[in-house]
Amino acid sequence: MSNLPSRYLKFKENYSDMFSAYENLGKSSVEVGPLDVKQIALVKLGIALGARLEGAVHSHCRKALGAGLKPDEIRHAVLLSVTTIGFPSMMAGLSWVDDVLNAQNSDKG
Repeated sequence: MSNLPSRYLKFKENYSDMFSAYENLGKSSVEVGPLDVKQIALVKLGIALGARLEGAVHSHCRKALGAGLKPDEIRHAVLLSVTTIGFPSMMAGLSWVDDVLNAQNSDKG
């Protein structure tokens, strides 16, 4: 993946054993269940939205695109959060998703 935060890359470099364990935990959590790649991407995006983690929303939006989800599907997932996390939080999440989607569109043209 491109555009990984420098802090993330520095952590990977400085704490490679811990980073490897973290990656393995993530892989194990995917392999343990029946969800497909798109479903997993949407669940993780929803978790990031609910936790109000801007960087994680950016990351999981990019991963959702990589899993084959369309921008409208990703935005729909964000809109579904309104009754759970509230309008202001949903709007913040939508702006974070649009950060990624708009950057993707500007990279193409």
